[in-house]
Amino acid sequence: MFKKVNTALLGLALSMGITSVHAEEAKKVDVLLIGGGIMSATLGVWLNELEPDWSMEMVERLDGVAEESSNGWNNAGTGHSALAELNYTPEDKNGNVEIPKAVEINEAFQISRQFWSWQVQQGVLKNPRSFINSTPHMSFVWGDDNIKFLKKRYEALKASPLFAGMQYSEDPAQIAKWVPLMMEGRDPNQKIAATWSPIGTDVNFGEITRQFVAHLQTTPKFDLKLSSEVQDITRNEDGSWRVSYKNLKDGTKTETDAKFVFIGAGGGALHLLQKSGIPEAKEYAGFPVGGSFLVTDNPTVAEQHLAKAYGKASVGSPPMSVPHLDTRVLDGKRVILFGPFATFSTKFLKEGSYLDLLTSTTTHNIWPMTKVGIREYPLVEYLAGQLMLSDDDRFKALQEYFPNAKQADWRLWQAGQRVQIIKRDEEQGGVLKLGTEVVSSADNSIAGLLGASPGASTAAPIMLTVLQKVFKDKVASPAWQEKLHQIVPSYGTKLNDSPEAVAKEWAYTAGVLQLTPPPAIPQLAAPQATEAAKPAAEPGKPASDLAL
Repeated sequence: MFKKVNTALLGLALSMGITSVHAEEAKKVDVLLIGGGIMSATLGVWLNELEPDWSMEMVERLDGVAEESSNGWNNAGTGHSALAELNYTPEDKNGNVEIPKAVEINEAFQISRQFWSWQVQQGVLKNPRSFINSTPHMSFVWGDDNIKFLKKRYEALKASPLFAGMQYSEDPAQIAKWVPLMMEGRDPNQKIAATWSPIGTDVNFGEITRQFVAHLQTTPKFDLKLSSEVQDITRNEDGSWRVSYKNLKDGTKTETDAKFVFIGAGGGALHLLQKSGIPEAKEYAGFPVGGSFLVTDNPTVAEQHLAKAYGKASVGSPPMSVPHLDTRVLDGKRVILFGPFATFSTKFLKEGSYLDLLTSTTTHNIWPMTKVGIREYPLVEYLAGQLMLSDDDRFKALQEYFPNAKQADWRLWQAGQRVQIIKRDEEQGGVLKLGTEVVSSADNSIAGLLGASPGASTAAPIMLTVLQKVFKDKVASPAWQEKLHQIVPSYGTKLNDSPEAVAKEWAYTAGVLQLTPPPAIPQLAAPQATEAAKPAAEPGKPASDLAL
């Protein structure tokens, strides 16, 4: 195997008259995970289940895991399952509501529920209430056109058993029973409508990540390196990868050789893929977008609202601007977040560098970035407008959802950074892709995840996609197939095709995760459009907001 020689050590040796020197041999592992967030942690748990004898190392730049995008305070709206997010159900040119994307995301979230349930049963995840809590999901709109759209959406989603139990109402009295805080002080003449799904959840992905990594640390072949920043990724002659990283506390440098490298570093993934030199990385650029939220932890206010209430983006606004008033359970207590309000920084990570955007620009991706910048100019205008909002402007937006809000109860909180994908396109030069995408080398020895929402909510199926792509032969083996079906009972099927299967899966996961019992599922006609039930593990999910 080709070995790098430590030049400093070589120089010292030569000065002492020593003509032969051996560099310290790099550590060797089967899998190296870059980034200590929900994606890397989820993949690590998957692989530990499937190949417990494989050695793994995780390298994280910060002093702890789940401190960037997976941190609960850097997210809002978590628990995406398309029950309430209106941009997952767009209208076509004929005014019909399209539900395939909503069904796809809901299918994916059911895989997450099954994966977490298995981990609870195995003792990997402790006390479900520490990371997942029943929180109804609702869509809330006003105005004739929006009400018309919401009713059509409700009627369309009734074709899928995955959305059974959803209720629709235009009655202020009924809506007040669901969300009293949102109705107090509201103009009684305002026309409103809402859908209500009692089986929604709030998920703390930071807590899941910490519990996953804590479990991995109890296994004999897992090593966690914190405060360690990857500086280079190079190919060895035998096809493995040498990852060089520096300890930011004491300056020591370390090298590890890995048969497979996964880059789950959030906004930092693009730079690291570029460092690897794989041609596939040349197809991509990134556009950073941040978000801030108004937050209250006043218990008198927080206890009056138990829902994730999604509205409709203003005309001309991008999908990521969908406003929502969300119940969250963070640090053991209930809080309410409202937003997002877009922010802009050239950083790709909240704890990143202002040079991130500049240093990610190459001769290969500058043209796609330019084309997208011209075509998506309304997005630039939107961001500029958001940056000019005053505290009073943001509070006024909050009052549209919570009329009796008191400004003194709320503070502004800066959430995490997200990097939207810009991908080269032969016809358009470049396209802005609002979702997540797995990027891997031709030989599948290195892979990374780019993009944003719904991200964390569908981490389990996204990492299942990585397994299917990178370890195709093993996934097809009887041993892996048996284990995959054990962990995810619905693996390889489309729940949307069977009300009975949905009911069984809901009952199982609700019982293990201590969630609201599922509603009765009526026998439905054939689900709308066969396209609606693509394999839930496919990459390419759309973005719903600034949060994962």
